[in-house]
Amino acid sequence: MGFRGGNGVKTAEGLENGATELREAFLRELVKQQRAQDTYGVWDGKKDEELLEPFLLDAEKRKQIPIVGDPDPETLERVEIFFNAVGLTIERKTGIMVMPMMTMHHEGFGKMVLLAGRLAVVNKVLRDVHRFGFPNREKLAEAGEKYVGAALEMIERFPEVARFGG
Repeated sequence: MGFRGGNGVKTAEGLENGATELREAFLRELVKQQRAQDTYGVWDGKKDEELLEPFLLDAEKRKQIPIVGDPDPETLERVEIFFNAVGLTIERKTGIMVMPMMTMHHEGFGKMVLLAGRLAVVNKVLRDVHRFGFPNREKLAEAGEKYVGAALEMIERFPEVARFGG
């Protein structure tokens, strides 16, 4: 699938038809990021679907989590892994390195920024991080696709800023 524009930057043209491809590319990257956290090979036998399970938070599980709470280290790691997967999917589509930056208050609110060059391609305020998760695999994939698609559009619109390194 060709996302390469005339300026050498892969673009979001035709994403309506390629939405499924973007979703699957994001989910593949998310699984890779999860596997990369397993330094001792404990998860080698796990299926990809099992590795996506920590990102799924159905209505019943969500009810069990208090409205106000501090995020635990595992939840913060999942947020980072999710946005790292978004950034790496963008990198694979554009060839432009994407750097994540997250700041988080101990009470579970903060900000995630993904930078391509000097361009902020994702700028997300995070709230209630202790309840981070998606109701099902489809919603997880849609969220990843939304961030990646918006970032590709930003890079298409401002390619010089995205390619500016110095």
